[in-house]
Amino acid sequence: MFSAARLAFSNGQRRTFSTSPSRSYDVAKLILVGRLGKDPEVRTTKSDREYVAYTVATTNYPPPPPNPDGIRQEAGTSWHHVISFNPAQNNYLKSLSKGAQVYVEANFELREPDQNSDPSTPAGQRQIFLRHETIRMLRNPHTQNTSE
Repeated sequence: MFSAARLAFSNGQRRTFSTSPSRSYDVAKLILVGRLGKDPEVRTTKSDREYVAYTVATTNYPPPPPNPDGIRQEAGTSWHHVISFNPAQNNYLKSLSKGAQVYVEANFELREPDQNSDPSTPAGQRQIFLRHETIRMLRNPHTQNTSE
């Protein structure tokens, strides 16, 4: 009984996993929900191209499991450095301030270390580059209750 169904399925057209068209490129994207660690900064490249750099702090959740003695360590904070080369977005980024809770989507690029560099320098270490794609402010730090 099952062999007949299997044979009929293999001879007919198979249904694909997704009905959406396939992309001609791959993407590595990171989504962050956290707080700005400091005000976004305007910087320039060596070729005088302006960009905005900002840092998002996220807390690792859930916290790590308890140690054998039953004590649970506190959840750690990760700092993510994001850069934006989009002039239209940069004006908005400049208006944000430290402490704002944000939702960020960024393209993710992992760069391998330079073989000829000292491992204690940034060029000698693996680096993660986050290129800004979108940002939404979820909560403004100035509108929160200051008595907390």
